[in-house]
Amino acid sequence: MDALEGVRAAVSLAASYGVVSHDPVVLKDGSNVIVHLRPAPVVARVAARTALVRPSVSEHFARDLSVSAFLDSRGVPVVAPSAELPAGPHTFDGFVVSFSTYVPHFADVELSRTDVLKLLPDLHAELRLYPGSLPARGPLDDVDNTLAYLDGSGVSGLEPLRSRREELLASWNAHYNDVQPLHGDSHYGNLLVTSAGPLWLDFEDAWRGPVAWDLACLAGARGSEAARRAVEVYGGGVDPADVEFWLEVRILFGTLWGLLMEHS
Repeated sequence: MDALEGVRAAVSLAASYGVVSHDPVVLKDGSNVIVHLRPAPVVARVAARTALVRPSVSEHFARDLSVSAFLDSRGVPVVAPSAELPAGPHTFDGFVVSFSTYVPHFADVELSRTDVLKLLPDLHAELRLYPGSLPARGPLDDVDNTLAYLDGSGVSGLEPLRSRREELLASWNAHYNDVQPLHGDSHYGNLLVTSAGPLWLDFEDAWRGPVAWDLACLAGARGSEAARRAVEVYGGGVDPADVEFWLEVRILFGTLWGLLMEHS
């Protein structure tokens, strides 16, 4: 997808609701295009490569808005859906688009893995109260859909990844413990550092899964020692062996997304 086409769609859609952007700025061009609709305090999320492997990408966007709105209503520090226009998700000009609130932040500052792990228990406590429905397969859907897309695109060398998928699936149920609503992509890039403190964002990958998945997003390295450290910083209550397993799932997931970025 041409990012400029996505930006034009977001700007046109926002203008149809009276939100005019004379100076849109792309904040991120990756799996989605994220654009600040300056001067409005609105950020548009436009499905890009996610739309290639997520037939239900609008459901992912709706999940992000729903979880964010719920947490915001409870005073959790999150980036909230926009109040300047209907937040969506919308389908416009062939694109799926949603709108959130632009929050001034320090774009060149990121929290450490340790910092984020210390913030996770409070987020998890609030997420346990989330009343909405969430998928139970989480990254497995993306793994399957991305394999299918890459195969259909003629990408070679996928057999080892298919085999790894089968190996991990065989142990899936044994590590599907401490299940609750999760952030789903809880790495340090999904918090904004502001003058008032860090804000969580991007709940597009939220799912009902094992707490160890969110810790695996922050383990930083393979192995039992890294898993143990992640659990200790988090505050305990999670089996390090589960973190080790979900990190392997995360690595497969990330490998496939890397191939998607390369071949789309």
